[in-house]
Amino acid sequence: MRKKLLALLLLVSLLSAVLCGCKDGSTERQSADGQEPTIGSTGETPPANEITVGIAQDLDDSLDPHKAVAAGTKEVMFNVFEGLMKPTSDGDLIPAVADRYELSEDKTTYIFTLREGVQFHNGEPVETGDVVYSIQRCADGSEGEPLIPALSVISDIHCDDTTVTITLDQPNTEFLSYLTLAILPEGYDQQDTAPVGTGPFKFVSRAAQDNIILERFDGYWGAPAYLDRVTFKIMENTDSIIVSLQSGAVDLFAHLGSAQAAQLEDSFNIEEGTMNLVQALYLNHSEKPFDDIRVRQALCYAVDKQQIIDIAFSGYGHPIGSSMYPAFGKYFDESLTNHYSRDIEKAKALLADAGYPNGFSMTIVVPSNYQPHIDTAQVIVEQLKDVGVIATIQLVEWGTWLSDVYAGRQFQSTVVGVDASNMTARALLERFTSTAGNNFINYNNAEYDALFAQALSSFEDAEQTAFYRQMEANLTENAANVYIQDLADLVAIRKGLTGLQFYPIYVLDLSTVRYE
Repeated sequence: MRKKLLALLLLVSLLSAVLCGCKDGSTERQSADGQEPTIGSTGETPPANEITVGIAQDLDDSLDPHKAVAAGTKEVMFNVFEGLMKPTSDGDLIPAVADRYELSEDKTTYIFTLREGVQFHNGEPVETGDVVYSIQRCADGSEGEPLIPALSVISDIHCDDTTVTITLDQPNTEFLSYLTLAILPEGYDQQDTAPVGTGPFKFVSRAAQDNIILERFDGYWGAPAYLDRVTFKIMENTDSIIVSLQSGAVDLFAHLGSAQAAQLEDSFNIEEGTMNLVQALYLNHSEKPFDDIRVRQALCYAVDKQQIIDIAFSGYGHPIGSSMYPAFGKYFDESLTNHYSRDIEKAKALLADAGYPNGFSMTIVVPSNYQPHIDTAQVIVEQLKDVGVIATIQLVEWGTWLSDVYAGRQFQSTVVGVDASNMTARALLERFTSTAGNNFINYNNAEYDALFAQALSSFEDAEQTAFYRQMEANLTENAANVYIQDLADLVAIRKGLTGLQFYPIYVLDLSTVRYE
């Protein structure tokens, strides 16, 4: 009788397993780490080991990592490319394509030993010649400004079968940070449309204005990505973001506003970090009236950055006073944050002195796909009314902003966030030197240029840091821009997913994201 009862229970258990199995008839799957996936918040097992990530803009026309301009492009392609070194979420630099390096006593010669077994996504092994090609490509200034001007410090680079030797014309405390530049296969000429790197994910396809698809690279030298596949869904219409998340069409979306995040708390975990951006009302110094320091200072006194953070972002965000954000630690000067406290009378007096006693009208261009910047601009418009300045917001598509504002410099003012391409103060501050190709506000200040030259010629970290902080003070005192904040980064990640990490630079690392 006992044996019959056990047999009956076993039969019932088996029938239950069949009747309650996968609704689509698919076989059971395991996550990348070999563990069984847990049931999600909906009570159903995810249909595949993949996710859809919403992003607010299409990538640059070129997917070539050495040529990419937009922060959003670099954010995505961080998963595809690596350099000799790579950043960690803690802000450290660790070897990647390189296994190790040695530095000479005079700190001018680096010898990098390549890691064994590193492959490109096309299956070809990474060789020292590929490293030399990649660095020389970014350092080449024969046809204008190099892709990475900081590499002009290199006086010689050569290689043998296993090592790459780089000699500098002088010591450089930031040089290693620039060796996070992507190592690309020499002779491959399709990086613009079919990029090939060495990262944990490989590029599969791109549908312009629709999606970018990546897959886990099983030949990756390091810890493999957990997910098999990631689809980046382009969602430039901000109204569709919440609907897509709530419907299940999108599993993760970064850079949400606080009001958007509040609508998602039932089915998503809201992770909070910082965007690592310098958000500001950027002013074109070649356009009147912003060629007058008194007008720029008046706008700084008219704007209340904490009120912007409180009204538009429910208190999330860190106010800043110059082109540096807190994650940069020793370079960030908190004392500059309140250099301009809101003072309506002082703002009006400055405007009157500049010849605008009744204020003036201005246009603020804002990318239509970035709701946080739109929200900031709307509060600024109301604050400027108090000093007689009538500002009008002009929403433009992201591609138009890149071509007309960033590249063409055809604008009066704009609200955006500017990022650092790597973990150096130089990456944030060099753009405002008078000859920088990316100096889109046309800042031209001889003292600033001189400080930058001194920073580059400094071999001691403390001395160089002091010069960079003086550059920040120069931007603040001359009201180069109306600085607002380092935006809080609110990320909605569907319950059942975990592993998201924040970095001190503007990237989205999906190699650690996984189903619980």
